[in-house]
Amino acid sequence: MTTRQRSTSSSTDPPVPGEVVLGVDTHGEVHVAAVVSLLGKVLGTESFPATAAGYCRLLVWARKLGAVRRAGVEGTGIFGAGLSRYLLAQHVQVYEVNRPDRTARRLLGKSDPLDAQAAARAVLSGRARARAKTGDGPVHSARMFKLAKDSAVKARTQAINQLKAVLVIADPALRERLSSLGNRELFRICAGLSPRDGEVGEGDEDAVTQATRITLSLLAQRIEQLTGQIDELNQRLTRLVERHASQLLVPVGIGPDSAVTLLITMGDNPERLNTEASFAALCGVSPIEYSSGRRSTRRLNHGGDRRANAALHRIVFTRLRHDPRTQAYYERRTQEGKTRREIIRCLKRYAAREVFNLVRPVSSVPPL
Repeated sequence: MTTRQRSTSSSTDPPVPGEVVLGVDTHGEVHVAAVVSLLGKVLGTESFPATAAGYCRLLVWARKLGAVRRAGVEGTGIFGAGLSRYLLAQHVQVYEVNRPDRTARRLLGKSDPLDAQAAARAVLSGRARARAKTGDGPVHSARMFKLAKDSAVKARTQAINQLKAVLVIADPALRERLSSLGNRELFRICAGLSPRDGEVGEGDEDAVTQATRITLSLLAQRIEQLTGQIDELNQRLTRLVERHASQLLVPVGIGPDSAVTLLITMGDNPERLNTEASFAALCGVSPIEYSSGRRSTRRLNHGGDRRANAALHRIVFTRLRHDPRTQAYYERRTQEGKTRREIIRCLKRYAAREVFNLVRPVSSVPPL
């Protein structure tokens, strides 16, 4: 994925004179901003409309209180997406801030100004380390297509289940005629059913038969329409990957759908991930230290992006079926006494490292 030039300053850089940290609690209509000094003093709190003009006014107001180099924003992928893109375009580092924990809210209370101040302090203390995605390139376009595809797949599955449920309770003659067909032929024939295919009568039995035929026809037409949309979106996603990250399609087991999912997790600015370990943690394939007293162990990471985790899972299982190197590794680790689950965890971590190095080569890592 081609990386555009962006500011490479880090949160570890020495502070500039008069530097302040901006924190923003985002909502659908209004954003509440707070500016905090490097010593933690609140310099000001203000509300701004969630519009393009409001974003400009917010930054102008904040810069009157000091040099704004870093900002903590809640919901950078939802309500704060527009503001995050604006701040990044103005060379402000944006960090994703999670909402304060319940203990802090019980002690300090809950209000938008307090949440904005907490966002700024999270950046100031280093608790907020995740850089926001820019959402302004081909990966964000892929995210839109993937969103439409996933919803179409879900709707098609629901329609297929409904059609087969209707077929179960249909007239025996119609059910026997259609039950032995494969899905493709079943949907084609059901889409062509109409009230004129049966005898029209005034009895309740004839009315139910006609209603069944109409329902099967509408559901089948919906399935065909959704299938067409899914095929078109698959083609668009494949073209995006081939154009902007074709190197991901070279290794065994990585198809366009898995590649798109992992690219969406990384974002249009993969330089925000400093190491392959940070990407592994983002995908939920890094072990978590779990020690107490003399006991020292690690447990499975249940966090991270579960869709990316599922994509790595698919890659590993494809390689176990078709890749001789992966098969040899599996046999070797099995002889060492490792369980199947432990081996798959290791393979997922290796796959995450490979994807990270393909998308963000070491030579592209900006200096700190």
